Amino acid sequence: MTITLRAICLSAAFFFVPVLALDGADFPHIRMENGTGQLIVKGQPFLILGGELSNSSAGTAAQADVIVPKLVAMHVNTALIPVAWEQIEPKDGTFDFSILDHWIETARGHNLHLVLLWFGSWKNAFSNYAPTWVKSDPERFPRAESSDGRPLEILSALSTETSRSDSRAFAALMRHVREKDSEQQTVLMVQVENEVGHLGQGRDRSPEANRQFQGHVPEGLMRTLAAKRLQFSPELADHFNQQGQNWSDVFGDAADEVFMAWNYAAYIEAVVHAGKSEYALPMYVNAQLPAPQERAGEYPSGGPHPYYLEVWRATTPSIDFYSPDIYWPNFEYWVQRYQLPGNSLFIPEARLESASYNAFYAYGEARAFGFSPFAVDSLTVPEKNDDSKPPIMQAYEVLDSLRDLLPAAQAAGLTRGLVLHSTSPRPTQTVALGGYLFEATLSRSWPARTLTTDDGAMLILQATPGEFYIAGSGLTVSFTRDPDVDAGIAGIENVEQVSRSGGHWITERRLNGDQTNQGRQLLLDPHQPHIYHVRLYSIQHQNHLP
Repeated sequence: MTITLRAICLSAAFFFVPVLALDGADFPHIRMENGTGQLIVKGQPFLILGGELSNSSAGTAAQADVIVPKLVAMHVNTALIPVAWEQIEPKDGTFDFSILDHWIETARGHNLHLVLLWFGSWKNAFSNYAPTWVKSDPERFPRAESSDGRPLEILSALSTETSRSDSRAFAALMRHVREKDSEQQTVLMVQVENEVGHLGQGRDRSPEANRQFQGHVPEGLMRTLAAKRLQFSPELADHFNQQGQNWSDVFGDAADEVFMAWNYAAYIEAVVHAGKSEYALPMYVNAQLPAPQERAGEYPSGGPHPYYLEVWRATTPSIDFYSPDIYWPNFEYWVQRYQLPGNSLFIPEARLESASYNAFYAYGEARAFGFSPFAVDSLTVPEKNDDSKPPIMQAYEVLDSLRDLLPAAQAAGLTRGLVLHSTSPRPTQTVALGGYLFEATLSRSWPARTLTTDDGAMLILQATPGEFYIAGSGLTVSFTRDPDVDAGIAGIENVEQVSRSGGHWITERRLNGDQTNQGRQLLLDPHQPHIYHVRLYSIQHQNHLP
């Protein structure tokens, strides 16, 4: 049995021709604005306050009737929902979109947008969402193999036939979505596959994979990487040997993972190209990130991780951006690894327990156009008179008030954000904006000075010189002039706790005295996020010493 990667994968990777917009429609698309990626919907930037559903929460039409209103009540404006290959093509060549249609119609009726997650050949490395007629025919749809020749529950990324069938199904999906939704644009984007990569000993060990691994690295890949050496991650830079020929010569100890990255990327490029030929919505891939000390194969080897992401970028010109799924505590680190030139930032999966504060960092400091905690449908939405709102619901309620203001401020560089924990290496963090330094510490009681919260976060949006909206909780914020701007002295002119209704700001409380530490600090509520309207003043420092 010979498995070869189709020529279309290679040609699509290096000779991609952009798909023209169908019927002249202004479809959702990604636009870079001053280095910030924005999702443009019907001509305007759209900020995704997202929520990804649990894997089994969109498998029936009836689930939409329960889940969609719940998400809207939580101020989620975009749901990320799985669409399984086995669901839409239960028989070879026979398609059924009835479940998806009901989700689209229900979401549209509640003014909720959707991002579709294509669970095709792989989901979390494995292939359990492929149709039975695919999984039960290993001759036609070969598996990756372990070193002892054992077939794995992972479809081979080297298979021509699997690539063709996956591409056909995905093209049918996108054609159907275009026909049903291109005018209303309920569906905004598509994630292609999910957390792909090889689990077990770094790479596929099938005979064909071994043969290709011993062969030359494709010339197109070598040429593209050589031209982008200055953009390499430290991990790729440490391993790349331009004078080598086969995978081991060129990539050394990283050869297994880079080999799988190339194969997964080429496969997915063919799938994406087929889908965009039908409906050119923004399409992205997501990555399951390594835990500390994990080796390739313990995490999905060859996925779009930041270590060897340049291999993906060289191979998948049809992909609009690359996204991290972040469940580890070092949220800021992983976000920063994906803040690459030309890569729009979107967090499709984040740990639900920490989402309420990480969202402020993502939108403020990282200038993400979207953030989405996983399994939001698992939360309980309280009755109207019940104040026990889930933390992410509280955060989204605040961020929803800033949703129309954030994209322009992000693009202008007028937002900042930070997250602070009781376990952070330093007790303070400082960000600079508009000529001022904002130094934050976790909230403490007075006079005992004990911590009143373990976590705090804020987003800062500059409205005019000296005027800021600060959203968040759990922090005490001090203000000074930025010495890189001038040697002035900063002070608080006034602080108001505000809310927004119908586009108009409403002052809920004017804060002073004990509520601002006698005019010296902004004291964010320790536990519940709010928006604070802060005006600062500055005076020039006069040195009167002779």
